[in-house]
Amino acid sequence: MKGIVFSEFNEMVEEMFSPALADKIIMRSDLASGGAYTTVGTYDHRELLTLVACLSEETGIAASNLVKTFGRHLAARFTALYPAFFQGIGGTLDFLETIEQHVHVEVRKLYPDAELPTFSTERTGADSMTMVYRSRRPFADLAEGLIEGCASHFAERIAIERSDSAAGELHSTRFTLSRID
Repeated sequence: MKGIVFSEFNEMVEEMFSPALADKIIMRSDLASGGAYTTVGTYDHRELLTLVACLSEETGIAASNLVKTFGRHLAARFTALYPAFFQGIGGTLDFLETIEQHVHVEVRKLYPDAELPTFSTERTGADSMTMVYRSRRPFADLAEGLIEGCASHFAERIAIERSDSAAGELHSTRFTLSRID
């Protein structure tokens, strides 16, 4: 997993809670990296799971809620850091359709070693879509938070229904999305 994800997680913890808590969970986690992340480095995704588990213990907030919150934070950061991805896009569903053919293509140019999840989309109506997330990493909560953050960026309300499954090492989640007027 790219270091930008870890750096942004630490930023979120510092902003939402405190720099002291960010340091505390890093120290408690006993991470192979030592918790020192560069944005272009690559790190074991299990370190993020460990950090989230420690943050959950410290705050009493469920890990899944923390990961969704992080997804919303990450979406806001991506809109600030990579505004070109969002230019000329009419809304959340339109943007989600661009992830594989545009966003991930550009990410691979910047980070050729990035191991990205896949997203397949199918429009089921003008205001509805089915999106399937597949990854070797268990981050469907992160994907859901990113969807919510994307909807916030476009000032839209999106109803999200979710169905999770796993086959061996592959995690798969079907999101049914509907724009709400």
